[in-house]
Amino acid sequence: MSWLTRLFGLEKPVLTPAQAARLAAWRALPEPDMRDPVAASRYVVVDVESSGLNIARDRLIAIGAVAVVNGRILLDDGLDIVLQQAAVSDKDNILIHGIGGTLQREGVPPAEAMLTFLEYLGKDALIAFHASFDEAMIRRAVKVFLGFRFDHVWVDLAHVAPALYPRLAARKRSLDQWMAQFGIGNFARHNALADALSTAELMLALGPAMRDKTVLNMRDMRALERAHRHNNMAM
Repeated sequence: MSWLTRLFGLEKPVLTPAQAARLAAWRALPEPDMRDPVAASRYVVVDVESSGLNIARDRLIAIGAVAVVNGRILLDDGLDIVLQQAAVSDKDNILIHGIGGTLQREGVPPAEAMLTFLEYLGKDALIAFHASFDEAMIRRAVKVFLGFRFDHVWVDLAHVAPALYPRLAARKRSLDQWMAQFGIGNFARHNALADALSTAELMLALGPAMRDKTVLNMRDMRALERAHRHNNMAM
């Protein structure tokens, strides 16, 4: 049956005993304290590539992730994983992310890919730019291929950055615009790992403004994000 069938509860994923044990071990990990200082914590910056932008229909193709530990990006500890696809995405989509048909067909089996992602992540907070899309795609893939609801701590820099720099908010909306503001490069735009790295650099570039406004931990960042979302909705 298709992954859509599994998504709507007509078929549950079947994990091997080893996979089930790995998932149980991940779920048993302790939750981090969101009051710990960002500068003394580990968090994971993530970006995804998909077969399109329709959250209800399109498929997760790749995950790129970068760990930031104690305020430093661990360049030798990234995650770049392509999920094996039963059907290759269309040519226009491939032109965007550059993941060709062979790479998609020969990718990592989806359950294994999602377990690898969870093990890399641990229970640490996730950071993304326009995080709602990344969150929706990852949450659905975890549900489809591992069979549980992925409720996790996410922080969206698309709201944090303009909240910290309100005078720039009207002119800086995209990741590219914020990257340009801080002189951040990107070695392969629309590659999941490259975009995760650029987002991680943006997170660090926001550090001084965060400290100036006493935004010191993930709980503060989430409160700042919620306030910015609320203010935008009220306008």
